Amino acid sequence: MNQEYSNFKATLAIAKASFRSIVRSPSSVVFTLLFPLIFILVFGFISGGGVISVDVGVAKTNDTLNPVYQALKKVSIVKLIHDQTPEQMQSNLQKGTIDAIINIQKNTVAPYFTANIEYSKASGEKENILRSALNNIFYEINAHIPNGPPPVAEIKETTISGREYKTIDFILPGQLGFALLSTGVFGTAFVFLSLRITLVIKRFFATPVKRYSIVIGEAIARISFALIGALFIILIGKFAFGFTLVHGAVTVLNMLLLSLIGVVVFMGFGFVVSGIAKNESTVPPIANMITLPQFLLSGTFFSINVFPAWLQPISRALPLTYLNDALRKVAFEGASLMDVSHQVLVMLIWGVVIYTVAVKTFKWE
Repeated sequence: MNQEYSNFKATLAIAKASFRSIVRSPSSVVFTLLFPLIFILVFGFISGGGVISVDVGVAKTNDTLNPVYQALKKVSIVKLIHDQTPEQMQSNLQKGTIDAIINIQKNTVAPYFTANIEYSKASGEKENILRSALNNIFYEINAHIPNGPPPVAEIKETTISGREYKTIDFILPGQLGFALLSTGVFGTAFVFLSLRITLVIKRFFATPVKRYSIVIGEAIARISFALIGALFIILIGKFAFGFTLVHGAVTVLNMLLLSLIGVVVFMGFGFVVSGIAKNESTVPPIANMITLPQFLLSGTFFSINVFPAWLQPISRALPLTYLNDALRKVAFEGASLMDVSHQVLVMLIWGVVIYTVAVKTFKWE
């Protein structure tokens, strides 16, 4: 009796063969592991360097007309932040994304100005930098009192709990997101175009292998390689540079689940590129039109808040922005997948849209 053909086994065989091909491909290793790892190493080694600025939230009740505040505005290393609510400032102070909150009050008796400064344990050396700047300002103000003491201004400090927000905590999720984007777009586009041009797919049609087995097998191989790469990047960040994983293994698992969603969505772009491209030489230009804007505008290296106001809506529309944001929230803030459901939903919407386009553009022959 003839044994019934198993498309499940065929799918696994295709996945196994494709995975071996990926591992042996220098470009796959470069884009998935080496390229993001170089950036992580560079930023990881310089993260302990000099402080560029001290980010200080300004309380809504702060007196902005007093000489202390006016002098603080002129300190080049201090960046004053006004566009956050009190709740946002407190949350960001605890997370370490701002270094202090200042609230300067005017008094009717000496001292005539009191600077209430709130730090967190995440402030680190920036606390001392801000304190030194304020002490210099207060010294200058008090030195101009004609009759000596009492002082015109004084500092009152409080410290709350918090964790340090290191450079690696921002950079690593961005590089991980870009690695997944590159794997999904370039890997998928090249492999299916190559299979079509070399008539491998046409030969598959002469066998009992179903079309879905080809797609699923190739997808399994790329997803597996991408997740192994993601785990490698996370572990290098953790053990080499102290990348924050709030809940340990649970956080790693959540990051891998987000990576899975991300790479599946990005593979949709790869299917579109493979359908549009006429030959292998046209794949890079088309793929770069998809990947480069996201690489530059999705908060891979810098927060999108530093971009011009007209550019930020574009940045906030890109799928990589939401993957990067979700990865950072899960890793540093300890957010669950439910907490980043908005980011996941946007990525899924992108997935539905792009796979709809892929169905229209993808070619088997």
